[in-house]
Amino acid sequence: MTERKATLHLDGKEFNLPVMSPVAGPDVLDIRKLYDEADVFTFDPGFTSTASCKSAITYIDGDKGELLYRGYPIEQLAKESSHLETCYLLLYGELPTKGQLADFTTRVTKHTMVHEQMHNFFRGFRRDAHPMATMVGVVGALSAFYHDSLDITDPWHREVSAIRMIAKLPTIAAMAYKYSVGQPFVYPKNSLSYAGNFLRMCFAVPAEDYEVNPILEKAMDRIMMLHADHEQNASTSTVRLAGSSGANPFACIAAGIACLWGPAHGGANQACLEMLKEIGTVDRIPEFIAKAKDKNSGFRLMGFGHRVYKNFDPRATVMKESADEVLELLGVHDNPLLQVAKELERIALSDEYFISKKLYPNVDFYSGIILEAMGFPTSMFTPIFAISRTVGWISQWKEMIAENGKIGRPRQLYVGPARRDYVDVKHR
Repeated sequence: MTERKATLHLDGKEFNLPVMSPVAGPDVLDIRKLYDEADVFTFDPGFTSTASCKSAITYIDGDKGELLYRGYPIEQLAKESSHLETCYLLLYGELPTKGQLADFTTRVTKHTMVHEQMHNFFRGFRRDAHPMATMVGVVGALSAFYHDSLDITDPWHREVSAIRMIAKLPTIAAMAYKYSVGQPFVYPKNSLSYAGNFLRMCFAVPAEDYEVNPILEKAMDRIMMLHADHEQNASTSTVRLAGSSGANPFACIAAGIACLWGPAHGGANQACLEMLKEIGTVDRIPEFIAKAKDKNSGFRLMGFGHRVYKNFDPRATVMKESADEVLELLGVHDNPLLQVAKELERIALSDEYFISKKLYPNVDFYSGIILEAMGFPTSMFTPIFAISRTVGWISQWKEMIAENGKIGRPRQLYVGPARRDYVDVKHR
């Protein structure tokens, strides 16, 4: 087979760039030798047209509205699978056998408790600290407690660290929530599912029994599964970049959590709920719809459309099913916020303006509705996102470490002052 090449003409010289073909998606120009041969860099702010790595984990086709985990469509996984089975798939590349899934579930379940001394970390934060601030600190501190799994060159150490983080992130997030509302911590319970355990740790109190509602449990499991990985997004790229330096896995995941905290990334569903609160009541929706259609208003509806998906968000279809089930269970008749959400959804799916612009409700719109209905404050939306994305971060980190890649070192287009000489202060 003839090797394909692209030719670059620059200053009367010709440079050949190898063309690499992926399993799916557009071809990629290999520019690794371009600086050495042509003495030029490429300029790509945000790296939106640059493949920073090879990966076999997740694939997105934004035009088709397609999301694949290890080749499996997200719609199939959401319908047939569970979050922990999806975790196994992302980590190891294949769906588990019945025995493998049972073993994996047991290993995760047995590691959900955190060291008792870590309770002191939470009490060091102000009571009104954002749960994400707490999580960044506490997850980073895990490396101070688990010295036996910090050798990133040891495959078994990487395996143990992966299991620990998947297991402990829900416990840490639930503790952050309990601390923020002034309630006692609730220890994990090994008889419950991954999602059910998290709900109990968030909403149970010592004064009374708590039973996990299966509809809410299923909805939470889906939220976690649908957010488990999303290719080379900002937080995943942050984890990979931190990991390329040889940093321990707990520090890398803490870096990912810090990046996810940004409102342009993990805060989208929180921004959506804040928009619904701004609208307030159903009778004010026409006013905001008019503002959304006015290019000069500066207002945009949050939770509609997606930067990557140009057709529809495949996760949103599945999430809508869960939203309908949860709202039917909990009722929306006495909740103005959820009434506004349902009416906005109806308009977006029927109004020609939204249809032509492909401003469909996305996964953040529906996940925000579900979490609000469950009783989570908006400050917990992003921590729940972090729990969900942990397995994706770890899978990407493990893949990167196994490749023995170089430390990340992006280049720049320098636009500062040219060389100049120092002038003594008395002459300035």
